[in-house]
Amino acid sequence: MKKIILSAAAFLMLFSCQNDQTESTTTTNAIAQRGCASQEVLAAQLAADPTLAIRMNQIEAFTQNAKLTGRLVNGKVEIPVVVNVLYRTAAENISDEQIQSQIDVLNEDFNGANADYNDVPALFSGVKANVGITFVLQNIVRKSTRTTSFSTNDAMKTSNKGIAPTSPTTVLNMWSCNLGGGILGYAQFPGGSSSTDGVVIDNNAFGRIGTVSGVYNLGRTATHEVGHWMNLRHIWGDATCGSDLVDDTPSHNTANYGVPAYPHYSTCTGTPVEMTMNYMDYTDDKGMYMFSSGQKSRMAAIFVSGGARAGFGI
Repeated sequence: MKKIILSAAAFLMLFSCQNDQTESTTTTNAIAQRGCASQEVLAAQLAADPTLAIRMNQIEAFTQNAKLTGRLVNGKVEIPVVVNVLYRTAAENISDEQIQSQIDVLNEDFNGANADYNDVPALFSGVKANVGITFVLQNIVRKSTRTTSFSTNDAMKTSNKGIAPTSPTTVLNMWSCNLGGGILGYAQFPGGSSSTDGVVIDNNAFGRIGTVSGVYNLGRTATHEVGHWMNLRHIWGDATCGSDLVDDTPSHNTANYGVPAYPHYSTCTGTPVEMTMNYMDYTDDKGMYMFSSGQKSRMAAIFVSGGARAGFGI
């Protein structure tokens, strides 16, 4: 059984502190492997604000209680989305059509409507989930910038260097910009400051048309990051055979890259077959195509009355 409750001290031990990155003034190199900075950003936020661990632990306790008592969302959650586009070049000023393609991907992936949903192996077919959350594009905000590339210091979320979030307690804000450091994107977990809440995606991994290219061309970076925004952890728990706080996902010894051949066995206790096709792994876009029922319950719990994102009107 995976451990599902963490103390504040355990949070601080789990997420070792790392130095904040500063804005980059160099161009972004081609990204060879998926890089998600959500855990690193969380570690920095925990180091800067010790009370965040307490708030997140309260969210975790509420989440587990909501799952146990069945007080989950009945029906679909509808999430309004504002996309903030920061651009220095014409290519970085991604089109409305490219933005809409990302909204389309989110709606498919979170509703079991993706074309590869039926590719889930029989071993996991009993736990694959239609999450039942929909996304509606509310607005697009654009701003020209002199910054060559951004980092994970949230500068793109400020009115000075970037675009401040719109109504973050009731709207999912997404930023498209040129991210440096080999990072495809990052998200803020529930419990953080509303002034930095939302999801950041590199402009070359935003959506599935236009400027996207390579193995991150199907919009799954945003699916992964929105999963974090809805309180999902990486499937390997960011530690060797760590816990993602979900009961129906097998233990992974570490992140997977590319498109692993099935079955891919874990080195963890019991050598389970790893759920490499889960959106919360690090595989290529075409290699990830499912959430689990346990992940669905975990996401749903944040939207019920008293949940961390109950402001979305459920």
